[in-house]
Formats: sequence, C-alpha cells, structure tokens
Amino acid sequence: MRNNNLLIFNIFLVVGDFLALVLAFSIAYILRVSISHQAFPVAIHAKTYLTIFLTLMPFWILIFALLNLYSGETLNKRGSEIIRLLVGSFIGILFVVFYSYITNTPIFPAKIVIVYGFLLGFFLVLLFRIIARWIRKILFKYNVGINEVVLIGNNKTTKSLIDYLNDRSSSGYHVLATINGLRRIGIDHFSSFKAFSESQLAEKVLTIIQTELYPDKDKNDEILTFAQENHVAYRFVPGNEEIFTGKTTIDLFHSIPIIAVHQTSLIGWGRIVKRLFDIIFGIILLILTSPIMLIVVVVLMFDHGDPIFSQKRLSRFGSTIKLYKFRTNYHAYHRMTPEEGFNKMGKPELSIRYRANGDFLENDPRISKIGRFLRKTSLDELPQLINVIKGDISLVGPRPLEPFELERYGKKNLILSVKTGMTGLAVISGRRDITFEERRQLDLYYVQNWSFFMDLSIIAKTILVVLGRKGAK
Repeated sequence: MRNNNLLIFNIFLVVGDFLALVLAFSIAYILRVSISHQAFPVAIHAKTYLTIFLTLMPFWILIFALLNLYSGETLNKRGSEIIRLLVGSFIGILFVVFYSYITNTPIFPAKIVIVYGFLLGFFLVLLFRIIARWIRKILFKYNVGINEVVLIGNNKTTKSLIDYLNDRSSSGYHVLATINGLRRIGIDHFSSFKAFSESQLAEKVLTIIQTELYPDKDKNDEILTFAQENHVAYRFVPGNEEIFTGKTTIDLFHSIPIIAVHQTSLIGWGRIVKRLFDIIFGIILLILTSPIMLIVVVVLMFDHGDPIFSQKRLSRFGSTIKLYKFRTNYHAYHRMTPEEGFNKMGKPELSIRYRANGDFLENDPRISKIGRFLRKTSLDELPQLINVIKGDISLVGPRPLEPFELERYGKKNLILSVKTGMTGLAVISGRRDITFEERRQLDLYYVQNWSFFMDLSIIAKTILVVLGRKGAK
C-alpha cells in the first residue's frame, strides 16, 4: 500500500518500547543502589548490566511483536493492548531469567531488581504508548498522517462510517469523496467510480471502502483493479461471495466487520522484520564476499572497461531503480541494449530469438569468457548487495522487471506491490530451466503468500542452487 502511516507509527512504537524498557531496567538498577547500600549479592558492574540488556532487548521486542502489539487491530483495542503488554512483559522477564540460567551468565545484581524491572517496564511502556497516541491525535488535527478515504455505497453502513470518520482527530481518516452514496457538505460526490478515477482527487486517495457491492461484476472489478494498480488499500463490507486476487483478512472497522483485500501478505510488522533482516544479513554478506568482489573488479579492469554497470529495473510500486551487476559482456557491447548489441555485430535476428526465449540466448556472442564464468557462478550479481542495503531491493523477492515488461505481462501490478529481490522462488526452482511464464507465476505466488520463514527457506535453498550451478547459464 502507498499509505505508510501505520508502518511509521509502528516503527515509532518499536523504538519507544525499546527505550522505555532500557530506561526501566536502568532505573531498577539505580533504585537498588539508592534504597539499599548493602553490597550486591552478585557483583555486576553497571556498564556490563546495561550492555547485556541492550543485547537482549530486541528479543523482548520480538515477543511483543508475536503478541501482535504492533498490529492495527490491537492498537485500536485499549483493553486488549494492556493485557498483551502485561503478558509480554512477564514473558520478557522470564526470557531474561531463562537466558541467565542457560548461559550461566549473572545479569541481575539482586533479585529485587527483577521485580523493579518487570513493574517499571510494564508501566513505562504503557505510559509511552499513551503519550504516543496523544501525539498522534495532535498530528491528526494538523492533517499529518491522515488517511484519505473514498466511500462507495448508499446504506446505513455508509452513514455510520461517515459519522465516525468525520472526527479525524480520533479516527485518523478523512472522507475525500463519496460515490453513489450520501451527499454531505464539504465532501465531494461522484455519480460513478469512473468519474472519480478520472478526477484529480484519484491521486490523493489512500483507502477505498465499498459498503455495498454492485450487481454488475465488471463495476466491482473496475474498483478493485484501480486499487491494485495504484497500490491503494481496498476494503468492502461483506454482502455476497466474491473471490479476489490477493490476501484477504476480516477486520473490525468502527464495530463493522469488513474484509480487507491486500495485494500481498507482506504488510505491517512483516515489512519491518524483512527490512531489518535485509540490512543486517546484507551487511554480513557484503563483508564476507568483499574479497571475492575485489578480485572480480581487478580481473574485469584488466579485461578493459568498467567492472560494474547498472541496469534500470522496476521495484516496489513501480519505482525505477539502478540495479548493480558485474559486467559480463565484451567491452564492445557494454552499456548497450540487446538490440543495439546484436545490430552492432550485424546479427539483428538474434535479438528476436533473445526476446522470444525470455531474455536468454544459448552461447550469447556478446558475453565474454570471464562473463560466462561469472554468470554460471552467479558472482555477477554480488554488487546487488549494495542495492539491498540501500533499500532498492530485498534479498528475497520477485525477479526485477524491466520497464518494457510492465506492459507485456498480466498482474504485473500485483508483483510490484513488494520489492524485487536478489533471489526468489524462480531461482530455487530452476531459473533458466523453467519458462518465463512459470517464473512469473512463482513470483506471484511469493507475493501473495509471503512469510519470513519462506524467505529463510529460499535463502538456504539458493545457497545450494548456486553451489550446484543449477539453472545458471
């Protein structure tokens, strides 16, 4: 989705929870020193104590995440949030105690520090979240972080939603327009969705809520297609049976059950986890492979020409990125499109075969001997680790699309709802041993069924595939 307001708020909560917990256990340590001047039962220096907690706190935050303390549904339920915070704090303190026992590492200078830490941790995290909500409401009053929504329909549900959403400081929403629905002063109205999609307001909408489905299936498909192609959140009130492409979830929206249709499972907390993993694992891989990359750079420089080049590719939401790779073509055909390269060598017919074969040609005459080795070993793609760390692409994702491909293949907007990746299901399924359409289907499956464990599995299998040189040509 184009709307990152909830994601930004969740990141703010993660950072705030982390700092609140560190502060809580720091105060717990200080209280023990202030209340009792007796020597610690276990000699733990303050610096050592703080270092250990800074190391263990990310696992405590992970426990919070597993309890859905960063999901929109929980954030909208104060009672549920307080209970989950209490449970999460208790499990977190048990984790720390268990870690101390298993590793035989003294952490707490006294048992009372455990009690202080637990109580203060729960209280400070709860207080921080109350303050965070208060700040968020103030920002809503100044139209910061507001979600522009369009309502489609004319029934009691539509009226109820308009009444609720009108209080933007509480809801965080603003009704941009209604379609075939109720007319309200200050809210634009359109007689058809087509009229709205052709207006300037269509560029501002972040969420579409359809309170009743049209009897005409084509009209419903028009709305859903617009949402998917423009990466707009789409929700509708259940009224009849429909099968949509994407991941669907049932949420309570102002006490009304509605179905949210997401282009991908990679939303909310999952995006944060995936990005953190990309940064950490990407840096580790870049450090480990830097000696190999240095050798390749030197060899390619002696082969005449730039060792690294960039290609224009499409990533999430259709954004254009520069994808880095080691040069594998002869210098004479460097920085040329396949058509330009084959025309230069006087064999334009090869470009037709190249495109028809899914951008591949057996014994491609443009590729140098060193380039063939780099491609067979997949070493030509190592510079893409820089793209991963920058955030252009992910370690795992669909195959990067070339701009011209956007118009050639169906459901491309679904594939572009996530970042493209260095590796993916197509790589571990045979790469060039499967057809281009099969690779597209695998990419689409990944987008709609993403999970963090799937990413880990793909990375593990990629290592085996690369070492075995399966499908690389």
